[in-house]
This record gives sequence, structure tokens and C-alpha cells, in this order.
Amino acid sequence: METPKNLLLLLHCIRRFITRLLSLVSLKDFALSLLLLLCGLSSLTVHLSGSTTSIHLWGPRRRRHSRPALVLLHGFGGFAKWQFERQIAPLSRHFDLYLPDLVFFGQSVSAEGKRSVKFQAECVAEAMRKLGVEKYTVAGVSYGGFVAFCMAAAAAEREVERMVVIASGVAATERERKELAEKEGREVAELLLPEKVEDLRNLFRRCMFRPPTWLPDFLLRDFMEIMFKDHRKERTELLNELLSNGVGWGGALPIPKQETLILWGDEDTIFPLSLAYALKRHLGDKAKLQVIKEAGHALPLEKPYHVNNLIRRFILQEKLV
Repeated sequence: METPKNLLLLLHCIRRFITRLLSLVSLKDFALSLLLLLCGLSSLTVHLSGSTTSIHLWGPRRRRHSRPALVLLHGFGGFAKWQFERQIAPLSRHFDLYLPDLVFFGQSVSAEGKRSVKFQAECVAEAMRKLGVEKYTVAGVSYGGFVAFCMAAAAAEREVERMVVIASGVAATERERKELAEKEGREVAELLLPEKVEDLRNLFRRCMFRPPTWLPDFLLRDFMEIMFKDHRKERTELLNELLSNGVGWGGALPIPKQETLILWGDEDTIFPLSLAYALKRHLGDKAKLQVIKEAGHALPLEKPYHVNNLIRRFILQEKLV
């Protein structure tokens, strides 16, 4: 007798629930949520006007208008609270923090077919407007840096006061993006959206100057189940769109009017240091470049003390050293 499809689906959901209940990564996720709550942030879902898109984010339970607002945008390597776990407590002491999950990451979803950086930027910009945040600094790492740049240049030009770009190849030309992809010798999605344990180990090695020396296979499988299983198709489409069109300007890359801080690791093998200098040249005197030694692509995780201090001093207009 054939098992009804609904029963199979129910059994699959029960199995997945039990697996996540016993998951060390799920426990870490719970601990990060608790940290956010202790730092005065709460979980919010913002439904965007006239669309089937919703943005999930962590934001302050109570606005402190005496403190500047800071929006942190993650990359492909996980959700906001995971990529910025070492920024949450230090930066929440000085700023009203907002940590959105970009569309198709975490609990942010959309039924629309748009996959561009511009679409991501417009979604975050509208979510911030709906929350009533009129002025803020936007900081993005890797893919999030592309979104931050697009927000500053167009989607939230009036609201964004300052911009921080962290290890993000915004200034790469179409030819450079193609060359970077070809150097991998395989589909870029296999690197950034791993399905195998060894692929995830390779991602850690590529993103970090000093990657973890040993992680058990079961923990890596657990991590992939939580971080990379959902919305794989949509994330692959986002990645392909990024490689094809960058920030989405058909002509010359715009020059946002905001003061900009560029942070880069000197050992970054995802986006080489030459792209940091190219972005600095493009933005001119409005941009400051800080190269952090002995650091790879995952700057917020590898060098949190440097990243946090540089961001704080930049926004509060203290002297950068």
C-alpha cells in the first residue's frame, strides 16, 4: 500500500524538527538569539508594501534617539546574527543596531522573481522606512557590501549618512568578476553554498586566514543543514545575478555622496586586496581605506576588535588610527 504524500511530508517535518532540536548548531542559534535579546534587540518581521516580500530583522526594542542607527548587512555565509555575532554586544553599546536577513536568507522571503542587488537594497530600504528610521549608517560584508553600496547610491540615498564596505568586490569590472569566477575552476555556488563536508571545510580555508584546525564532520553537516539547505535555488540565482551584473548599473559605477570606510583583510582570497584600492580610487577623498593584517575574507569574525573599533570611530567621527 502506497504511503500518502501528506503523511510522508508530515514524517519528514517531524524528523527535521527532532534533528534540529538535538542540533548543536540550533543550540548556538538559540544562544545568539538570547544574546540579541540581552543586548536590547528583538525579532521583527516587516511586510513590504504591495508585494509578497517580507524582511526579518533584529532591531532595538526601544529606540535611543541620542544614539546613531547602524544597519549591518551579511554576506552569503549565513544569517545576520551569525556573521555579526562578535559585533552585537560591542556595537549595541554605542548604536541602535539593525540586523536584517537579506531576502532568501533566514526568515526573509519573497514570491517575486527578482534577484538583483538593487532588489535587495530596495527591500532593506523600505523595511527601514516602515520602522521609521530616518537616518542611519549602513555596513555590509561581501555580498552585503554590494547591497550597502546600492542603498547609499540610490535605494536609500537620503537616509544613508555613512557607508562601510567590508571585503566586498563592488569595484570589480564585469571582466574581473568573470576572471575571479573562472579561477575557482568550478561553479562559484559550490564554494559559497556547500553541500558536502569537504566543500564547507574548503570554504572556511578560503575565507579565514586562520581557519579552525579541526571540526567534526557531524557538526559541519549540522551547520550546512541549518545554513545552506533552504532556498538554495534562489540563492544560486542571486549569486549568478551578482556575477553577471554586480551592483546592477549598466554603465559606469556611480559615486555615492556619503563618506565611506573600506575595511579589507590583507590575506583575502575571495576578493583580492587590489579591489579595495580600486574602490578607494573610485570613491576619491570621501573614502578611507583600512587594511587589516593577518586577516582573510571573514573580517568581522576574524578581527572583531579592529572592525568594531574602526566602525565606531568612523561613525562617531573619532580619529582613525
